[in-house]
Amino acid sequence: MNPQHDEWRELGQQLRVDSVRSSSAAGSGHPTSSMSAADLMAVLMAKYLHYDFDRPEDPRNDHLIFSKGHASPLLYAMYKAAGAVSDAEMLTFRRFGSRLEGHPTPVLPWVDVATGSLGQGLPISVGVALAGKRLDRLPYRVWCLCGDSEMAEGSMWEAFEHAGFHGLDNLTAIIDVNRLGQTGETMHGWDLDAYKRRAEAFGWRALEIDGHDVAAIDQAFAEAVQGEGGGVPAVIIARTEKGHGVKAVANQNGKHGKPLDDPDAAIAELGGIRDIHVDVAKPAFDGTPHVFPTADLTLPSYEPGTKEATRKAFADALVALGRSRGDVVAIDGEVGNSTYLEEFADAHPDRFVQAYIAEQQLVATAVGFQVRGWKPFGATFAAFLSRAYDFIRMAAVSRASLAIAGSHAGVSIGEDGPSQMALEDLAAFRAVHGSTVLYPSDANQAAALVPQMADRSGIVFMRTTREKTPVIYPPGEEFAIGGARVARRSDDDAVTIVGAGITLHEAMKAADALADDGIAARVIDLYSLKPIDVDTLRAAARETGRIVTVEDHWPEGGIASAVLEALAQEQPHPVVVSLAVREMPGSGTPAELLAAAGIDASAIAAAARELVGAAVTATTKEELR
Repeated sequence: MNPQHDEWRELGQQLRVDSVRSSSAAGSGHPTSSMSAADLMAVLMAKYLHYDFDRPEDPRNDHLIFSKGHASPLLYAMYKAAGAVSDAEMLTFRRFGSRLEGHPTPVLPWVDVATGSLGQGLPISVGVALAGKRLDRLPYRVWCLCGDSEMAEGSMWEAFEHAGFHGLDNLTAIIDVNRLGQTGETMHGWDLDAYKRRAEAFGWRALEIDGHDVAAIDQAFAEAVQGEGGGVPAVIIARTEKGHGVKAVANQNGKHGKPLDDPDAAIAELGGIRDIHVDVAKPAFDGTPHVFPTADLTLPSYEPGTKEATRKAFADALVALGRSRGDVVAIDGEVGNSTYLEEFADAHPDRFVQAYIAEQQLVATAVGFQVRGWKPFGATFAAFLSRAYDFIRMAAVSRASLAIAGSHAGVSIGEDGPSQMALEDLAAFRAVHGSTVLYPSDANQAAALVPQMADRSGIVFMRTTREKTPVIYPPGEEFAIGGARVARRSDDDAVTIVGAGITLHEAMKAADALADDGIAARVIDLYSLKPIDVDTLRAAARETGRIVTVEDHWPEGGIASAVLEALAQEQPHPVVVSLAVREMPGSGTPAELLAAAGIDASAIAAAARELVGAAVTATTKEELR
């Protein structure tokens, strides 16, 4: 007999009891999903996890990520056993104002990322592990507890493939195969070989065990740790029982996501309340994160009167920023010859990661990098980011700070057709909590905004244009996030045209045409949609009384919506006409598609003439009364 095994069994029982207690106190939660993994976590925290709970910011700490975030009662029971939270705080689970939310979030300093939207913890763990290997260059380990239900998510297998490809032997995934999901048996039930075959196909070492045999768990963890340096990640596939230890719920369908009916009887069956304290081992090595060399920042510049695409300016500026900031990292979605991110790969290969055509893993990698304090910039076609939107949404829940550039937006991309045209991206990113949404109109403006993206907290999105557009601002001009630029104005302005990106240039051409008709038009470059320059818009509304918004985007959620929200309290309220893409586009030249959508210079001028004409007619009628 090994007395250590008895201690681990007792600790596992304590974790089960505390999972029952906290969820019963809350009147909700997932105790049965927590009970299945209790023995796995007991052995992990007692012997293998290296973490200083008094110094969660220590870069040497291991990382424990619960991909099955609904097992939060288990995680919080572990925190109690480690002395990080008190028993009293553990019993505030799910209450208003408690740090112990229904699913883990970084409100707690020991939680790296928010989980609970299944299929995200392992992809993010890949990002953290990759940071350890490529960026920090420190030997901490990443442990990720996965549920068997979430193994049906495609994002989990993107993570498996990328971890195998990058040789992340500092990553151990633990699959809690308890057979039962929310409504019944999972796809593979207790067929451990089904998971093993898949994992091995992606280049992982797979270990099948009884997830309630502490000796087998110990041996599997030991093998996973001993494999470090071999370039192969490890996955422990553990057969467990949902609700293990309590006959009323063990391996019973219909017991998911609810407290136990008789918690006192369950606690008694588990051996009663315990107060075992675990001195979790602290990091056992010395070291600090790697620091990359830097130089002074010199942003690229473009001559006014020439043409350049903002997608190119973004990449040029990012290369310059990477030269001046060693913490800047770039992640490509295998379109680097279109986004020009290949320039960063050439200039800073040690800080460039190819995510290939796996947008969910691209965003997850960025989230994992920022966990470790790096400044990730991801780039792909804006349309393809819709596939990763839940990762972006959850990144905001994680209080993550990262930058994303979406290129090839709108009908102006031309012949590629609507499958490649982002027409909902501005709305999507504006809806993300705490986000910043930028849409530069010329190359010097784009370059000036890139360094600010790195300093901004939250999710920062820049929409860039495929087409080369005129350079209208001089190099070195400042463009603050939250600002707007009045690109054209006079004291006699009768209408305001608000555009950004490609439509700003159409607006300028429309203003020239209107001037030939004797109509003075103000043009506002709304390069920052969120935060938005309310003062500039309100001044235009008061001084011109009429506004035309024009955007290469669906009418919902983009420039018009942002302007109308900014002017919601304005009295008298100006007349606002929205020009946007309203019919499904096809292929064609950019000029043909802009015209067909009714967002080119001709359509803008016509809308402005109608607005001004209607106002003149109304004024004349009033004078004749």
